[in-house]
Amino acid sequence: MKIEYSVNGITKNTDKTCEDLELSVLENQNRVTVKVTAKTDLELISAINSYPFKVNKKDLYFFNGYQSWTDTKECYPKEKEKDANDYSEEILTKFAFEKYGDATFYKYGKDRLHGYDVFWSKGDNDSFAFNLNEKAYLIAELLKKEDKLNLISDVKGKTLKAGESFTVYDYCFFNNYTEGAKAFEKAFPKRPIKKLLGYTSWYNYYQSINAEIMSRDLDALDKRFNLFQIDDGYQTFVGDWLDVNKEKFPEGLEGLTKKILDKGFTAGIWLAPFIAEEKSKLFREHKELFKKDENGEIYKCGCNWSNFYALDVYNPETRAYIKKCLTHYVEMGYDFFKLDFLYCAHLPEYKGKTRCEVASDSYKFLREVLGDKLILGCGAMIYNSANVFDYMRIGPDVSLRFDLKEFSNREKVSTKVTLQNTVYRSFADGRFFGNDPDVFLLRDDNILLSRKQKQAMITIDALFGTLMMTSDNIKDYDEDKKETLQKALKLFYEAKDPEFSRKGRHIFVTYSLDGVKYTFRYNAKRGVIDG
Repeated sequence: MKIEYSVNGITKNTDKTCEDLELSVLENQNRVTVKVTAKTDLELISAINSYPFKVNKKDLYFFNGYQSWTDTKECYPKEKEKDANDYSEEILTKFAFEKYGDATFYKYGKDRLHGYDVFWSKGDNDSFAFNLNEKAYLIAELLKKEDKLNLISDVKGKTLKAGESFTVYDYCFFNNYTEGAKAFEKAFPKRPIKKLLGYTSWYNYYQSINAEIMSRDLDALDKRFNLFQIDDGYQTFVGDWLDVNKEKFPEGLEGLTKKILDKGFTAGIWLAPFIAEEKSKLFREHKELFKKDENGEIYKCGCNWSNFYALDVYNPETRAYIKKCLTHYVEMGYDFFKLDFLYCAHLPEYKGKTRCEVASDSYKFLREVLGDKLILGCGAMIYNSANVFDYMRIGPDVSLRFDLKEFSNREKVSTKVTLQNTVYRSFADGRFFGNDPDVFLLRDDNILLSRKQKQAMITIDALFGTLMMTSDNIKDYDEDKKETLQKALKLFYEAKDPEFSRKGRHIFVTYSLDGVKYTFRYNAKRGVIDG
């Protein structure tokens, strides 16, 4: 184990000296806990604990992606991870693709695969590891050529005063997949989470929504649905949450909200509380609310809308503004909040805290503001969202064609990736939150997915999700689509014990329904059930 730190700007590590800190290492069966106590003021830089680990080309390795949109799957060692830094400097300057994931601080390489907080291998060399540390992410890094597994604690930026202690590691590692999986299930027991069937406006109209469209699609929903969520496009600009676009909603949202509630549905609203776009009034008039880097520049987070920037989550005035916006919609009657782009809270570095600590503080702040309202986290960190959010997006946005091959960053919009994530992140469903696999889409217009791809989508969503949403106007469904939806809802509410295994490009799924066990073969490359 090697811990790197700095004292008065001088970099040191525990391979050479421990004069500045005291190490406490506790190994209890399969659990490893490591604490450091500073003897002088210092700043942690990194921590790496290495294990000899035979890499077998036929074994499968699971790597949990950085944030909720990041591609996540079991993979063979020959597979590679896409590095956003492979884009040209011109592209990165314009679009900031590296800001959506971990490419700003993790060094990618063809010789390695990596993931966060949960790792396992299946095959001749099976194993299972999971993080129990609430203060730092655990990065599992497999070095293919060196036959080595590094467990890296993401402690960068954590400062300690003399006498202060910090838990650098707290994780479990098993040299047996079955034993490790059982220990994980015991550490994170399942709890009942209400299943919801809902509508969201995004995946048909995107920002081109208005009062007429929303009212029409609301009228089309029957009593099987219990949630109606208005997505991006109702506000003038991202960040100006109190300014409703009067051209789209001349009378504001109050009338539509009342109509949703009168129909007996839960009213849902979309916000991205930790960011604002360049064109927003908030950005133009209140730059003091935004996080600045070491050069005094406001921190750009990405290229959506007119480019968007991170708010300073520890600024009391910023928090007061976020609270005002959220409370406004609570008072209007909204009980369901889809909160998006949450990774941006800890994208800038905050001196003295780890990324994990900043994310945890930020997400808990949202829960404190919203109380018992339902929260769907999106673009968020998986571990920080556990037992804080009710539901959690576990993949990127669905795309209207199966995959967008022209983009190569790991957080890109992709139906291919989100269906893959829906299966592989089923470990979190009911343990951390209710999994949101994003939408199912059965309509024929404004979409390039084939009929078989749409059927695979709704089937996988129904088996592995706790939240099911659509953006279709279901009034337009023909008899075939109505039957497809009804069959999927039976799976959603009644299917039991869904399990999966991968072989090549196929994911084999088994489940029980009405006492009968079923199996199908999902072709993850083509997006269809082909056996």
